[in-house]
Amino acid sequence: MGKKVKKEAESPPKDVFDPLLIESKTPATVVLMLSSPENEVLAKACDALYKFASKGDENKVTLLGLGALEHLYKLLSHEDPLVRRNAIMVFGIMASNNDVRKLLRELDVTNSLISQLAPEEDVVIHEFATLCLAHMAVEYTTKVKIFEQGGLEPLIRLLGSPDPDVKKNSLECIYLLVQDFQNRAAVRELNVIPPLLGLLESEYPVIQSLALQTLEELSNLHIETLAVLGNCLEDVHTLQQIQLTGGLKKLISFLEVSTVPDIQKNAAKAITKAAYDSEIRKILHWEEVEKFLLSLLETNSDEVKIAASQAISAMCENMDSKCVLGLQGIPQLIQLLSSDNEEVKEAVVTALTNLTTASPRNASVVAEAEGIVPLMNTLNAQRDGAISNAIAVLTNLSLQEPSRVSIQSHGIMSALVRPLRSTNSQVQSKAAFAVAAFGCDADARTELRNVGGLEPLVELLHSKNEEVRRNACWAVMVCGSDELTAVELCRLGALDILEEINLSTKRKSEFSEAALEKLLDNNLSQKYSRMGYLSSSNIITNGFYDCGQIKHGGKFLSLEELSKQELTDRRAIIFINAKPQENIVVQKVRDASPSVSGRSSREKSRKGKGKKEEEKPKEVIQVTPTVQEEINLESSHWLPPPDFILMDYINDASKTILPLTTTREQVVALAQFVADKMGGTVEREQLHNFCWELNMSEIEFEQKSNIVPIAKIKRGTFYHRALLFKVIADRIGIGCSLVRGKYNRAWNEVKLVERSRKGLLLPPQEYIVDLMFEPGCLLKQGSAKADQYKRI
Repeated sequence: MGKKVKKEAESPPKDVFDPLLIESKTPATVVLMLSSPENEVLAKACDALYKFASKGDENKVTLLGLGALEHLYKLLSHEDPLVRRNAIMVFGIMASNNDVRKLLRELDVTNSLISQLAPEEDVVIHEFATLCLAHMAVEYTTKVKIFEQGGLEPLIRLLGSPDPDVKKNSLECIYLLVQDFQNRAAVRELNVIPPLLGLLESEYPVIQSLALQTLEELSNLHIETLAVLGNCLEDVHTLQQIQLTGGLKKLISFLEVSTVPDIQKNAAKAITKAAYDSEIRKILHWEEVEKFLLSLLETNSDEVKIAASQAISAMCENMDSKCVLGLQGIPQLIQLLSSDNEEVKEAVVTALTNLTTASPRNASVVAEAEGIVPLMNTLNAQRDGAISNAIAVLTNLSLQEPSRVSIQSHGIMSALVRPLRSTNSQVQSKAAFAVAAFGCDADARTELRNVGGLEPLVELLHSKNEEVRRNACWAVMVCGSDELTAVELCRLGALDILEEINLSTKRKSEFSEAALEKLLDNNLSQKYSRMGYLSSSNIITNGFYDCGQIKHGGKFLSLEELSKQELTDRRAIIFINAKPQENIVVQKVRDASPSVSGRSSREKSRKGKGKKEEEKPKEVIQVTPTVQEEINLESSHWLPPPDFILMDYINDASKTILPLTTTREQVVALAQFVADKMGGTVEREQLHNFCWELNMSEIEFEQKSNIVPIAKIKRGTFYHRALLFKVIADRIGIGCSLVRGKYNRAWNEVKLVERSRKGLLLPPQEYIVDLMFEPGCLLKQGSAKADQYKRI
């Protein structure tokens, strides 16, 4: 401890005095010198007695028998500071003996000792006066005297002394005093808690231990200042020292037995504050702080429950704590979700979020504890924090198939519509993320579409908040996985917004690009109109239509909207519909967005053909995906007729081309087949005389519509033939892309794998398929002939 009075280099035998100004070899002589009128002699005599008494308890008894205490007591009020200091030092060192303390009580020295605690006195006087009082305070009668004579206040003041010995002695004396009820009540008035908490940060373990023991004695006090504890816990070194002395365990035990809400609340807050440090979290876990926090959830105080839930959230950063708190605490937390207190609900569901994040085990515990229904109910809470965290927990649970199915059965997509319309960015972000999580299921996407959830989702694409915008893009990408939802999203303007986002270097992201691509891949009519390209994986199916290249910013019209336009001399809309009649059903088409994108599963080839089928009644309607709901014909919108000739084309190609052994042979045969159906070979020099426009006008006039089934075209140019090639190739399993060029040009690209002369497989080569000048000729991509074919 700190400084100590300087000792001689070598100590003489215990029964021999050190040299004095006047040589003396016996303690009796030195005691007689305490009556000297000379200050220097008195000071020297006291110093010699201090050293003699320091050598053992036997020496203290010797001095007691010689009457040294009576003489020393008179010197406590001596006018010379050095004499008074040395006399108090002797008192302090001798008071450890029980017989000495009895005489000190008879002499009633407490008042004189307390008077030495004044701020202006020397620090050595403070040290030994408090030491003497600490020794004497073990007796009840002395405690009473110290209290009655006003000793508490100066002792508490000395807790702030710069000298560690003074702190230790004063603290020990206070610890002994507060064991008496009357003194504990007095301490309440003197605000001893803050300095005690400050001493928990001491570098000396003995001071830390005494401070904690004193706090334990004060456990029944109403201490709002316990929040200061957080400052002590924030320092890893301090906390480690407290732990090594056993003080942390004592502190937690002290907190566990307390029933005062303010103590419990502030203790939990202190733990929350400290738990942001990873090392401190480890220490708290080792001391099993989780048990204390879980016990607080059972209190009757809402404020305590809130503070405990917040501390649980903080401790979840430690994986071991997360495991303990999850298994033992999740059932308790779920019960608290039914609380009428909105703040409790928010704190509890936040804790559940932290417990279930990246923890499948805890997510399972939530489901097993029947937490799904309470969490769904929390989506209607009044506080945004509660709503966003309830969504987050449900999203965490969705990673497990049984839980996801259960959550969907409770109508999660319907429940998310309100959060999607929230003005709080955190709620918006979590809601959009949840849509992405649950939108992988077709039934969930249908539910979201039917309850009007797509509209607020599309609106979130406009958000200035990066996280909200990113999650909205992700949700759009997931929901755009089926044709109906993709078409509806496009109708609501999602494509236009995403295109605008992707033009911005600041707002564009991988999510916005992926969302745009997904929507287009599931709405091929728009993709071809906007991008002028369909890959080999973009399979054209019934309902696809080519209305030409749309200008940037232009509105893409649905087939139903196009059907309502009057006949014009503008470019015809080429339509694909080759659904076998026996599979046709009357199905529902959504308002202003009929299923015409061409993104559905492959259909079987038509089994029957001929004039009779062309004369079938008008109830034969367009092909749409099987996920649509069947309705009565009377309530349906405009529905385009099937293309029976195209069905024949596909059927014939399946019989004659599909059996060919190599892809090259199939490509060549299909190219010749397409050219034959659309006017045959055209001489390059006679291209300008190939009057395909007249044929198109005649068909439009015959149809009384701008919409033309592709197989009606008998004289087709580049873009007609390329589209027909792609349609049939997709049906019979030949991979090819469709590329739109300028000035009515379009072409197909195929990749062929060939063998070397030695029979080894070569890397795939890309070719342009000639459908006009030399049908079936394969032009190597990048060659002069290929480039010439693409341009006039």
